[in-house]
Amino acid sequence: MKPKLLLLLAIAISRWLPSIAQPGIPALGFVDPQGGNSKEEQLYASATDALNNGQYDDANKTFGEVVRMHGRRADGALYWKAYALNKADHRPEALATIAELKKGYPQSRWLHDAGALELEIQRASGQPVNAEIGSDEELKLLAISSLMHSDPEKALPLLEKVLQGNSSLKVKNQALFVLSQSSSDKARQLMLAIAKGSNQPELQKHAVRWLGMNGNKGNGQILQEIYLSSSSPEVKKSVLSAYMMSGDKEHLFNVARQETSPELKKHAIRQLGVMKAPSELQQLYKSASDTETKEMLLQAIGLAGDVHTLSEVSKTETDPKVLAHAIRSLGLINDADSKSALLSIYNSQSDIATKKEVIRALFLHGSAKDMVDMARKETNPELKKELIRMLSVMKSPETTEYMLEILNK
Repeated sequence: MKPKLLLLLAIAISRWLPSIAQPGIPALGFVDPQGGNSKEEQLYASATDALNNGQYDDANKTFGEVVRMHGRRADGALYWKAYALNKADHRPEALATIAELKKGYPQSRWLHDAGALELEIQRASGQPVNAEIGSDEELKLLAISSLMHSDPEKALPLLEKVLQGNSSLKVKNQALFVLSQSSSDKARQLMLAIAKGSNQPELQKHAVRWLGMNGNKGNGQILQEIYLSSSSPEVKKSVLSAYMMSGDKEHLFNVARQETSPELKKHAIRQLGVMKAPSELQQLYKSASDTETKEMLLQAIGLAGDVHTLSEVSKTETDPKVLAHAIRSLGLINDADSKSALLSIYNSQSDIATKKEVIRALFLHGSAKDMVDMARKETNPELKKELIRMLSVMKSPETTEYMLEILNK
């Protein structure tokens, strides 16, 4: 570059440099792309690191510096300052900081989190909690939950108001959860009223499930009344799920035996499988006459892990579709007994289709070693081909060795 051009460039730089230090003008290259300045972002990041490392006093101090800058991070810094103060057991100062946030930044996105933190601090310090805390329904529920522990008589009418009002289903379900945690008779009566009522079907289903999770022995009879009186298949399914959650095999068994709706019958049978009720499922299987019901029962018996019954069915069943279901169910039970049962069926059966079902079940079982042994011994070309086809997508040392053995022939 020519000397004259260098001189002009030096003069331009000397005129521009003083502006870097002028207040309100950010230095070139230190402008935050979202509108904040570099120092604010650096302080905020430093305070966040201190908070994550449990250095609450340092975090409080540095977040305070961010607040005093009155930048775009100020409201977030106030929230985290309150959080750090609470963690350091400075609860009055934390509450004062939350009040500062609410007053100075009424539209802040941090207000919901601050409200929840305020409730937590009040509850931890034994202060009375205000259940009419603004218009935020979720915060109201936090307050009501606190009241349920300290003053249930005041909390229950508020919960009832939420449940009978225009709140969202999510909020109402949270209210039901709070209600379910109470052991008072009034709370139970309110829960029963919701579970038996049909004017809010979606909420009724949630209440029914909570009854199932409650564990009260008297709930079985109540759930039966709801099942018999309801015309909604969805509510009835909720009752069946509640029976399962409460361990009520008797009522589930009665529904599975007497229900005329195929959909509900299937749901009841499945719940018995989830509950691992082999005795009840065996009784139902013995009395079943149609293929569809037998298939449903075999799936449930598989869920229950009843290898013995599935093995017996595999030996005696003459319906090919039902037999295939029994074999598949054995393949889904991943233990030594089910594998032994499948190998026994393969060796005792002569039907090609049945043997192929066993091969597929062993594939589901992941029994590569046994399948390699079977393939080496198998003389039927069709079955040998099926075994190799399944083995080709299985990863094991035995499979690799066998595939090399085939290639080297």
